[in-house]
Amino acid sequence: MTPILLAELVAAQPYRTALADHTGRTTVAELAERVRRWRALLATTGLSTGDTVALMLGNCREVYEAVLAGLHSGLRVVPVNWHLTAPEVGYLLADSGSRGLLVDPARVPVAAAAVARSPVPVRLVTGVVGRSGFRAVEPLLAATGPDATGSDAAGQECGELMLYTSGTTGEPKGVLNGLFRRGAPFARAGRLLDYSCRTLGVPRDGRVLLAGPWYHSAQLFFSLLPLLAGAGLVLTPRFDPAGVLDLIDEHGVTETHLVPTQFVRLLRLDPARRAGFSGRSLRRVWHGGGPCPPEVKAAMLDWWGPVLVEYYAATEGGVVTMIDAAQWRARPGSVGRAVPPNEVVIVGADGVPLPPGQPGRVFVRRPGTGFRYHNAPAKTRAAHLAPGTFTYGEVGYLDRDGYLFLTGRAQDLIVSGGVNVYPAEVEAVLLAHPAVADAAVLGVPDQEYGERVVAVVELAPGADKDEDTDAAGGTAPDPPGGDRDEALAGALDAHCRATLAGFKVPRAYRIVAALPREATGKVRKDALRAAYQHAPDTVAPVTAAPGGYR
Repeated sequence: MTPILLAELVAAQPYRTALADHTGRTTVAELAERVRRWRALLATTGLSTGDTVALMLGNCREVYEAVLAGLHSGLRVVPVNWHLTAPEVGYLLADSGSRGLLVDPARVPVAAAAVARSPVPVRLVTGVVGRSGFRAVEPLLAATGPDATGSDAAGQECGELMLYTSGTTGEPKGVLNGLFRRGAPFARAGRLLDYSCRTLGVPRDGRVLLAGPWYHSAQLFFSLLPLLAGAGLVLTPRFDPAGVLDLIDEHGVTETHLVPTQFVRLLRLDPARRAGFSGRSLRRVWHGGGPCPPEVKAAMLDWWGPVLVEYYAATEGGVVTMIDAAQWRARPGSVGRAVPPNEVVIVGADGVPLPPGQPGRVFVRRPGTGFRYHNAPAKTRAAHLAPGTFTYGEVGYLDRDGYLFLTGRAQDLIVSGGVNVYPAEVEAVLLAHPAVADAAVLGVPDQEYGERVVAVVELAPGADKDEDTDAAGGTAPDPPGGDRDEALAGALDAHCRATLAGFKVPRAYRIVAALPREATGKVRKDALRAAYQHAPDTVAPVTAAPGGYR
């Protein structure tokens, strides 16, 4: 049985390339057959309508096969960041209630440690070889029969996606944004596609390049929706600036999604390498995932031309505003005007809407819709001013023509290289080190990453005297002068990397005698930001490579 969301594509262009990665290509007809077999595999391994399956895979064709199988089987599909540690993966598995986990061979060691903490009955690994209790997928797919999933559309049920994001607490939260809704008619997904094509410029032809991790919401939706609409999808395992230029020209890429960090890395390429890039096939480059410095965007427009389209969005509710190149040139720094059916409302501390030019909390009014956080009804309510009116947490203002300018965030969330980092999670890890009495984690402006994660650490009594405690809890001699701070920063870095994914680990540490506090004892992060945002050179650097956007 042909998957419903692929039926029209199979009928019209069965031999067109749908997916291409470094291992090969898949036609539209082959994709439909693979999705059919994946549906049978998931069913025969014990997953049924309403169950949750987590996917911890690199950028590969199997991602889209498995996602589409879940979306045609009434399953809840949970993308998992492949940089997470075993405890972090275990938390997601437990919180989501996952009954299935699919990984690729490179992720098996972390996945095996995660399921030891949070057992998952269905464990699968891509390829032909099983390992560490994970069953190999390809033999199971080959064994599925032609009628394993039934003979008519009645056997298919729409599933949903739940993506995890950091927000108003230190623990990640599962977001159900309703873009796909379990049990809804597939015609609803068709209307979503039509809206995306009309409003967001999702193409029905051409080739789209996935140049970032698929598990990020923007990368997922700006690749999955074009695939379903009729575009081919080219996947690259990791972002490599020169390699991306080659892929765009080689495949005639027409659309792609990038984040500001990737712009910076592209602009740092050798001038001769940049000059050799044609890019004549490009029609649109969506970008978001964090603030883009105006000088960086202007340089990209000078190089690539008016193909850049910026948006303001979040996992919780998708795209709210958009701005094209000409509009941005006229209003540099804006993230655009609301796209229908959205309305942007700026609200003061008293909950009353503010006039143009006055900054306040940014709310989105979208009648009849909203989102919810999994297992967190109080957090869902806190994000909504009223039914259909919600916030992503930013502060900003509207100009008289309705263009939105963002000035900050209501919460302390750090966006580094397009990735959300919540300070409370990093602070909790630092506080577990015996040399740390207290810690404050900040986002410091960074030309490449937008923000870099910096930790300001107050030492425990005795830690700054005769000896420093290392990451394992032992002791090391106290080096003379500034070497002691560098040694301690290195120990803290190793301590964090043992627990946190690389992108969450601070890129620099500042050792202080005492953190500034209010009379109540609360750390004054406003004072710390003022002290360090314009003087990052005062922060003791760590030479270990940061996690960053990969």
